[in-house]
Amino acid sequence: MAQPEPAKEPTKAVRKDGATSVAGAAKAAMKLEVIVIPVSDVSRAKEFYSRLGWRLDAEFTAGDDFRIMQFTPPGSGCSVIFGKNVTAAAPGSAQGLYLVVSDLEAARKELLSRGIEVSDAFHSAGKVIGTDEPYLFGRVRVSGPDPDHASYRSFASFKDPDGNGWLLQEVTTRLPGRIDSATTNFSSVSDLASALRRAETAHGQHEKRTGQRDENWPEWYATYVVAEQNGSELPQ
Repeated sequence: MAQPEPAKEPTKAVRKDGATSVAGAAKAAMKLEVIVIPVSDVSRAKEFYSRLGWRLDAEFTAGDDFRIMQFTPPGSGCSVIFGKNVTAAAPGSAQGLYLVVSDLEAARKELLSRGIEVSDAFHSAGKVIGTDEPYLFGRVRVSGPDPDHASYRSFASFKDPDGNGWLLQEVTTRLPGRIDSATTNFSSVSDLASALRRAETAHGQHEKRTGQRDENWPEWYATYVVAEQNGSELPQ
């Protein structure tokens, strides 16, 4: 019988000529921007994703053998692409596509108002073995939102006309380490406007302290907004 290998010491990054030799230590930016979903009828899929309220970013055709289009959900940094001759995957085979929302019930009502068939809210009761359609927490879907409304724990699902499966997941508070301090995002115009108003108030106090008008106020505003969101020290 094979013996287990002894535990290895943690890998350390070794720099050679200014480069990091351990993959991942350099942390080159790799942003997930596109997911390709397989569909059988491009025009039908276009109608469906338009009805969802998603933004149509692009549509290209090349004769009768190639067609591609890109849609982006509201507030998302990642888009979906589908078309003709853009993937070998079987139509409807894309499953477990998650859309994060801050208010599950509001998101469900919006989809229903757009004529989309969406499931009732469901959550996990800690069991993973069952007969329900699989999702993040296994194959047991308990009816209703999470009783404690805990972040990450409440879901709803819907499918596109080909059967590609989407899930809404309610996230109200991110777990530690889930926010990139190097990235600044705002989910709505009102959120950004509120941040700018706070920056304006703080900048007014800054100018009072210095006794002069700050010609470089745009950079000061930007520094304040970024620092406020990632929790670093605010400019004075």
